[in-house]
Amino acid sequence: STISKNSLKSSLLQLECHFTWTLLRQDVDLDDLEETIGDQIEFFIKSNITNYNLLSYVCHLKNSNEEALRNLQKAEEEVKKNHPDEIARRSLVTWGNYAWIYYHMERYEEAQTYVSKVENSCKKLSSTAQQKIQLPEIYAEQGWALLKFGGKYYKRAKNCFENALKNEPNNPEYNAGYAIAMYRLEDFSYRLCQDLGPSLKPLERAVELNPKDTFIMALLALKLQDLKRVDEGERYIEEAMQKTPDLPYFLRYAAKFYRRKGEVDKALKILKKALAVTPKSAFLHHQLGLCYRAKLFQLKKTTRYPPQEQVEELIRLSIFHFKTVTDQKTKFFTAHTDLANMYAQAKRYEEAEETFQKAFQINILSCVDKQHFYYNYGNFQRFHMKSESEAIRYYTEGLKIEEDSYPRKQCGNALKKLLEQRIQKGLGGATDFATLGLVHNLNGETHEATECYEKAITLCPDNEEYLSALCELRLSI
Repeated sequence: STISKNSLKSSLLQLECHFTWTLLRQDVDLDDLEETIGDQIEFFIKSNITNYNLLSYVCHLKNSNEEALRNLQKAEEEVKKNHPDEIARRSLVTWGNYAWIYYHMERYEEAQTYVSKVENSCKKLSSTAQQKIQLPEIYAEQGWALLKFGGKYYKRAKNCFENALKNEPNNPEYNAGYAIAMYRLEDFSYRLCQDLGPSLKPLERAVELNPKDTFIMALLALKLQDLKRVDEGERYIEEAMQKTPDLPYFLRYAAKFYRRKGEVDKALKILKKALAVTPKSAFLHHQLGLCYRAKLFQLKKTTRYPPQEQVEELIRLSIFHFKTVTDQKTKFFTAHTDLANMYAQAKRYEEAEETFQKAFQINILSCVDKQHFYYNYGNFQRFHMKSESEAIRYYTEGLKIEEDSYPRKQCGNALKKLLEQRIQKGLGGATDFATLGLVHNLNGETHEATECYEKAITLCPDNEEYLSALCELRLSI
């Protein structure tokens, strides 16, 4: 009856599981996520309960509820095998997912059975008779799921692991999750103050508590490399290489370390080894594309007339790997801009334009992503399309987004340089002066800004926009 259906819905919303954690399908590429989880189940030693639960949710989002149920059965088997003494405690998320999937299949009795199972277990497990039970395992499981759904979710993931650590500060797994979330948040925002990354301490702690986990060791090595402590980082990479010479999740970061160190051939060798194990990994293809690009730039820098066939081959390889990534991970923003830039190198301008547009239409771009886009697209307009006015327009758009970041700085610098060149050549019109005024103003250089707006007004006396900008500046001095 409908009454039971409505009361069932309100009980379902009280459950802690993937269906109540607002993990939105439009933020990920479902096929790719399914592939990734499958690889992790195959190659990771740690608990697969989390992976099977998440996989069941992904199957549901792909409309295969039967497959979702099969994955929940696998999660239950893992619980029995690994935690025979704490079955209820370790199954709350699994049972919550069961309840939701049965509800979506309109099998309401079965859904109700699982709701009751969770409610009764929570009563036994918690002294206060509430359904929302605050268990560290559940916070951690939510944290791992959030990390899988991409950059938009990293802050929430960090908070989940923080909550899990409140009860168990020395738990190796929660420390690892917290460190990964911190590392990714930092990576995600291209922070300007690179003095000491806030993720360094958590990573060191996680490595100490997880001596077998070479994945975390590799992240620590990359963080040390960011902080210019390259030799220290390399020692971790070498130690991890001894421990897990074949684990694709470690190898991909080892390759990234060597590529950034400038040892591109070594990186390529490692990536090809990892690709033999997980041939579809988008991460590996992206890294391969970056390696061939690095070789291309090295060649152009060191050779005055690099052999044309060598240049073309490196461009071809780079495009091949970047394109493999964008076909598979439709939401992987930087891979799209990398591909677009490579098409431009190959003078395939229509494809470059098309790929830039695809990149900009991805629906989960952060402010920093947008700044990165405007900087790259501005460069494309300026150097390849030979349109300075378009370049100025896009650099300005990037600068106007107020989030402080490295790509924003790049937009500002490129814009300033280009405008100053135009003005020196005597090509500067009123808009050039006004835009340069805006750049100075955003950099806090009020006097220079005032001069620029005054010149703009001399050239275009009745422009309201310039006049009001000048008034504001004079008031602020």
